[in-house]
Amino acid sequence: MNSVISNIIKNVSQVTLFVLTAFIASTSFAQQSNPQLLLEQVTNTTFTRIEAEAQEIKANPDHLRDIIDQELMPHIDYKFAAFKVLGKHFRTVPKAQIPEFVEEFRQYLISNFAVALASYGGQELIFEPVKFEDSAKSMTVKAIIREEARPDIHVNFKLRKNSKTQEWKTYDLVAEGISLLSSKQSEFAPMIRQDGIQAVIDVMKNQNSEPLTVASN
Repeated sequence: MNSVISNIIKNVSQVTLFVLTAFIASTSFAQQSNPQLLLEQVTNTTFTRIEAEAQEIKANPDHLRDIIDQELMPHIDYKFAAFKVLGKHFRTVPKAQIPEFVEEFRQYLISNFAVALASYGGQELIFEPVKFEDSAKSMTVKAIIREEARPDIHVNFKLRKNSKTQEWKTYDLVAEGISLLSSKQSEFAPMIRQDGIQAVIDVMKNQNSEPLTVASN
């Protein structure tokens, strides 16, 4: 069902980051007793909307960015993910530039999701059962991406509960043992070390400004 996730995985060491994970709709994780159930629900909801608005997306590919912004980003912990990507450099980069980095990282996620979603083709996402405890502060939801005539792809969604809002949000996707955040950290760390955080911001800005194209399925 989700070629978007498959595309994210295939580009894990390049520019596509998570998804995170794809997959949050208008319902808050705080309103759902089990975050896995919401992941299953919103996966269906999000991609149903993509299919329903396919003609509008074809006419105006940037509409895909609007869908991502509306359906996914309010429930992706992009700030936490951005800080994880900065890693040890969070303590050394100019604090005045961190807000710009976080915002460009948010737009960067939208752009990467859009690239992956643009080639959505109807693969199947199967969630594995997970034991959820009400006292948990973080959890991993496992799933399998299944496509005819291709090997299964195993993915883990990483989620955390905000201690203040009690909302569950996705912050990382691990595909076949490869963490998307770790991949981004490895990509950006040398740039920050050699050229500073502004170099990374500029890279993200450039990608965010690229026009989106929709593949013909």
